[in-house]
Amino acid sequence: MTDNKNETIVDLTPSAVEKVYASMRSEGLDGQGLRLSVVKGGCSGYEYSIKFAPEPQEGDYVYEVESLPVFVDADSKARLAGTVLDFVDGIYGGGLKFTNPNAKSSCGCGSSFSTEQA
Repeated sequence: MTDNKNETIVDLTPSAVEKVYASMRSEGLDGQGLRLSVVKGGCSGYEYSIKFAPEPQEGDYVYEVESLPVFVDADSKARLAGTVLDFVDGIYGGGLKFTNPNAKSSCGCGSSFSTEQA
């Protein structure tokens, strides 16, 4: 584990943190951390992965946002650096939204992205 509490890789807005804590409570997972990563998939090349985890894995970057432990694996760090995770509410429902300065293009539905110029 790489303990970097001063290095925020993905920033979470207060509304995102509130929604994450609410989800943890509803799933009976209080006290766990938020694992954020990028995995190959989707029509643009990469997809975001959001999971709850009881503890970091070997090699994870670990930091806290409003007392919420956040774990980012080393392979995802560069693709997630500078990203903001927000909770947005809309007429068709709400959800967590990634704003990633490293994404050069995304698919039409917005669930996958590419770091290569289109």
